[in-house]
Amino acid sequence: MNMKKLMVVLAVVAALVSSLIGIGSADAAPRVPLGGGSGILVLKGGNTAAACTVTAVGRPTSGSHKGELIAVTAGHCGRPGQRVFSERYQQRGQIGTIVYSASDVDVAIIRLDAAKVAPVRTVGGVTIRSIDTRPIAFPTVVCKTGRTTGKTCGVTWFSDNQSHFSQMCVIEGDSGSPVVVGNRLVGMVNAYYFRSCAGPETGTSSKTILNRLARQGYGNFRLA
Repeated sequence: MNMKKLMVVLAVVAALVSSLIGIGSADAAPRVPLGGGSGILVLKGGNTAAACTVTAVGRPTSGSHKGELIAVTAGHCGRPGQRVFSERYQQRGQIGTIVYSASDVDVAIIRLDAAKVAPVRTVGGVTIRSIDTRPIAFPTVVCKTGRTTGKTCGVTWFSDNQSHFSQMCVIEGDSGSPVVVGNRLVGMVNAYYFRSCAGPETGTSSKTILNRLARQGYGNFRLA
């Protein structure tokens, strides 16, 4: 091969290498933004999935799972071992796995892939800056943001150390939605009575959620 042809071949090879490097960088998908109020899909098998909402994303600072990035949602959204996807960014693949689900307090824990998730504090007009474990009393106005009905607010009828009852509008898919007073997380949405957006909403209190996390090795949970 003469020198001229050799130079042409080397130029083509260099161009191909440069192109491949560029493709590799472009294909690196950005992390999925996820926080309280984000919609998720929990695969049930086959082509079926449950649509729910994340309560909060954070890390335990004590216990056997210290430092792990997790999300909290309603317990009836899935069972341990089921795969979790972001509803908005489904094409980016699995972002987590349910590792715990309890029917008595209706709380589930999702272990997240920290390399694929970017925690956020604001979703759909609701910002969470802290967790408040005090019971909320009538007539405190609470709000939530959910994957089905977005941001809605309503008066609190009653609450105790385990659950609350309010007049917020919720529909299927809003399960797990963060319930806030201002920017303080006071609980999650779990169900409604009688008719959607007409009957009272009920959910688990922050104190109950944190106590259950601690019992499972996710102690001193802190928002990410």
